[in-house]
Amino acid sequence: MRKTNKKSKVYKPDPKFNEPLVTRFVNHLMKSGKKSIAYRIFYSAMKKIDLVKGKEEKTSLEIWKDGLKNIMPHIEVKSRRMGGANIQVPIPISPNNKITKAMKLLISCAAIRNEKTMSDKLAFEIWEAFKEQGEAVKRKENIHKMAEANKAFSHFRF
Repeated sequence: MRKTNKKSKVYKPDPKFNEPLVTRFVNHLMKSGKKSIAYRIFYSAMKKIDLVKGKEEKTSLEIWKDGLKNIMPHIEVKSRRMGGANIQVPIPISPNNKITKAMKLLISCAAIRNEKTMSDKLAFEIWEAFKEQGEAVKRKENIHKMAEANKAFSHFRF
């Protein structure tokens, strides 16, 4: 066998929501090892979602999870060299990588927003992902369009 299967990492649950997925998200959000600041940003974003949601019956954590599901790409394109030309081959993404890509997509799209603080940026990006709007959803749809355009090369999978 060339590749061995990677062991899935076990994350400890976070202190407030007791959810391992939150810890994983905060690890992606963290910069320069400052986890307490990343937790503070995430928790304040959750509070802002509680203020924004209005009549929505779901909790802020459920809104965040639904937002992640809405921006989760199911297929991606990878470049492969075939006879002197690089072609884009669509490949399905593993469930673990779907979550990672969705988290990174959400954080990167939140970072380029125009709000003042990162917690504001994150809260509004999560809310727009929940409503299936915003930059993160557009990027996910762009990934799917590229895969759809190159589905003729799907038989060249690695």
